[in-house]
Amino acid sequence: MPRKTSIIPKAPLARILTNAGAKRVSAEAADVFSEILTDIVEDIAKKAVQIAKHTGRKTIHEGDIKLAAKQ
Repeated sequence: MPRKTSIIPKAPLARILTNAGAKRVSAEAADVFSEILTDIVEDIAKKAVQIAKHTGRKTIHEGDIKLAAKQ
C-alpha cells in the first residue's frame, strides 16, 4: 500500500487531540483530522489570496488571513 503524504504532520495533530483530552489517538484519527484541517486551511488560504488581490497586493498580510478565517 503506498504511503499517503500530508501537508500537515500527524504527530502535532495527535498532540493537539491529546491536549484536548484524548487519552490515545489512533493513526486513522490523526489521518482524518489532518485531511479535514487541510481542507479548511486551503479554503482560508484561497480567500486570503483573493482579499490580497482585491486590494492590489501580491503579498498576503496577517489581516488577510484573519479576515478570510472570519468569512
